[in-house]
Formats: sequence, C-alpha cells, structure tokens
Amino acid sequence: MTVTAWTAARVARKVINNKELFILDVRNADAFEDWKIDGHKFEYLNIPYFELLDGVEEILPQIPANKEVLVVCAKEGSSIMVAEMLAEAGREVGYLEGGMKSWSMYLEPIKVGNLNGGGELYQFVRLGKGCLSYMAINEGEAAIIDAVRFTEVFTKFAEEKGVKIKHVFDTHLHADHISGGRHIAAQTGATYYLPPKDAEEVVFEYTPLTNGLTVQLGASEIEVGAIYSPGHTIGSTSFVIDKKFLLTGDILFIDSIGRPDLAGLAEDWVGDLRETLYSRYRTLAEDLTVLPAHFMNIEELNEDGTVAKRLGDLFAENHGLNVEDEDVFRSMVTDNLPPQPNAYQEIRIVNMGKVTPSDDEQTEMEIGPNRCAVR
Repeated sequence: MTVTAWTAARVARKVINNKELFILDVRNADAFEDWKIDGHKFEYLNIPYFELLDGVEEILPQIPANKEVLVVCAKEGSSIMVAEMLAEAGREVGYLEGGMKSWSMYLEPIKVGNLNGGGELYQFVRLGKGCLSYMAINEGEAAIIDAVRFTEVFTKFAEEKGVKIKHVFDTHLHADHISGGRHIAAQTGATYYLPPKDAEEVVFEYTPLTNGLTVQLGASEIEVGAIYSPGHTIGSTSFVIDKKFLLTGDILFIDSIGRPDLAGLAEDWVGDLRETLYSRYRTLAEDLTVLPAHFMNIEELNEDGTVAKRLGDLFAENHGLNVEDEDVFRSMVTDNLPPQPNAYQEIRIVNMGKVTPSDDEQTEMEIGPNRCAVR
C-alpha cells in the first residue's frame, strides 16, 4: 500500500465540509490533550511514537479499514515512519505534511457576505490556532482587520481579487499571535492603524485608531467604522462594516467573552469589559452579524466553515452576556481563568516591534490553541 502526503489545506476541507477522518496522533499524550486537529466527524487514537518503535501490529485492530486514516505528529518525521509501517501492514494511510506546525499556520479564506455596491467580506479562518482575520473589498480597494503574520496569504488574495490594500487595522495589541498588520502595510503602502492606548510602548509609526474613525472603500461608500470597546485590552476597538457586520476583536466571541488579564491588569480592566459588553454593545442593532477575532472550539463553526452569529442571538445565548450580578461577573473573568497563551508576554513584545524573532522562533511562540476567552 502507498503512503499519501496530505496538505493542511486538504485536512481543512475535511473540517469545513464536515467529512469523516480517523487521525492517529503519535505525539505525547500531554501534547495531544492540550491541542489537536478538531473536526465534527473526526475520530482519534493517540499512541506516542516511542510506543510504536517495535511495530504497529498491536494497534492494527484499532485502525479502521473503511475510513481515511491520517497520521499526525509535531513536525512530520515521526508520522511518516508510522505511516510507512501501516502501509507495510497493508493499510491505505496518509500523513500530515509539516505536522502540527503546518496545521497551526494554515489559513482558509471564506466569504461571509456581500457589501453594498458589489463589495465582499472574507473571513480567513486559521483552524489550527482559532484565529480569524478579515478582508473587506470593494471597487478595487481592500481593508484588512487583524491579519496574522502570514502576510503573503493576504497580499496574494488581494492580487487574485484585483484589489489594492488601502487600510490595515489591528483591533488591539495581540498577545496570543503575532500580527502581520504593519508588515502588510509596509509592503503595500497601506495605512496601518492601531489603538493608541495599546500602543504606548510600540517602536514603530502607526495611525491612531480612535473611536468614530471611518474609512471608505470605493466610491459606493462602504464604511468601516471604529467603536472603542475596551476590556480585553484598554485600547480594544470594534468595527461596524457596511452597517451589517460587527467585528468584535477579542472582546466578544460566539460562545464566550474576552479575558482581561493578558497584560496583567485584569482587576483594572474588568469594569471596562463589562461596560463594553453590557452597555456599549447593547446600543447596537441586534441584526448585526458578529465576527470575532478568535474561536475556541469546532462547535462554533457554521456549516460553511465561517464563525459568525447574529448579535441578538448572542445576547440571548452567550453566558458571558447574561451575568446580572457584577461581583459574579468580576469573579468569572478574573478567577479560575484558563491557562494563558503560550509565550504571550514575548508575543506582545514582538507586536510592539521591540524584537524580531526568526520564523522558526515565531512558530514556536504561537504553537497551541486559542486561549483568549473566558467561558
């Protein structure tokens, strides 16, 4: 039997199209428990590679013969060896090219809706990290919000769509992933915007992203409007695009809310978080479609692979928006928080422009799941 190399893009289509897949993950148990490839119809078997050095005969009964089988490891090498052993035992099997490293880096662009005058809005879904970036395009111009560090994905997409990137925004100074925003702006001549309250320590030039700022895409006046919405950070800013879509950054997610502690100021910012969620957002139209900057789990994906939900539905269903007692809310977002993101302090320093790690170092910093939320 043959061994087939699977790209991260191929695995992503399995996730988005809700297909079955059996994954043999040969990383250590703690790594698997912390972070794996999630799919609605995926099955898993976790057997550390070192337990398979003498062969795969003992696990063959646990490997289905009637499903596609993918072997996964951290960087690829171990999965190739295990896949070859399974092939020698008569099984059709694949391995993930680049391992979990490549899965963490892959972005899938998905259209989330139309804008007035023929414009479009795209969500770039980073399935392996839970990051969500956006590109609004109209009449030859584009605006990007919360771009991750893989700048070529965005510049190539803009080129394919025949649009020029004019504006690049970060909703806040990110702590769980490295931003590509200012680098895209430098490459394309676009204006880079960052909330000034998050930018006190940055060492590069930027345009202040302030409450009420609007930019226009094309002559048909597609508006990207900023709403100051602190709480995850003191500068966090949301966007309303075309009076249809609410981009919430890391303040409000589909099944959770943002955590206020990644700059070490949870007690100071919890009041801002509640004010944003319970007052500022309550003044907005409930028919707005919420588009967050992250998701926590596979259940938050819609059937088309997007992460989006009506604001009014979140007011009714999201637990974080329905805690009436302020003390209970304060305790929820400051006590018993999930583990903090891997290397989050170092990532903040990178996003301030103070250090420039190598690509490999940046990959290691970002490895692991999204941990920006309180649930």
